[in-house]
Amino acid sequence: QVQLVESGGGLVQAGGSLRLSCAASGRTFSNYAMGWFRQAPGKEREFVATINWNGGIAYYADSVKGRFTISRDNAKNTVYLQMNTLKPEDTAVYYCTGRTASRATSLEAEYRYWGQGTQVTVSS
Repeated sequence: QVQLVESGGGLVQAGGSLRLSCAASGRTFSNYAMGWFRQAPGKEREFVATINWNGGIAYYADSVKGRFTISRDNAKNTVYLQMNTLKPEDTAVYYCTGRTASRATSLEAEYRYWGQGTQVTVSS
């Protein structure tokens, strides 16, 4: 069993930066691919970024490519999402997620574990 707890959300002006953290419990964290999804009001949850088990491979949604960076520290059981040049359309609840496989994927159905989410609000 893996439990995920996000932190780092908040209110920021357009053009600003935030770093989200996701602390995972469970001894097998380092074996799992991890990801970030987000859900804006009135919209479906969407893929943001994913990273494989050792941090060597990462994929991003086109909407955040070049602005967001996903990374992980397996020694700390933590995955991060560095968000730069934030836009109002990035406003959403951001969810950390993990799958019981090592390969990164953007498919939501492949993820088994989900955090409670952290709110990110970008003002214009």
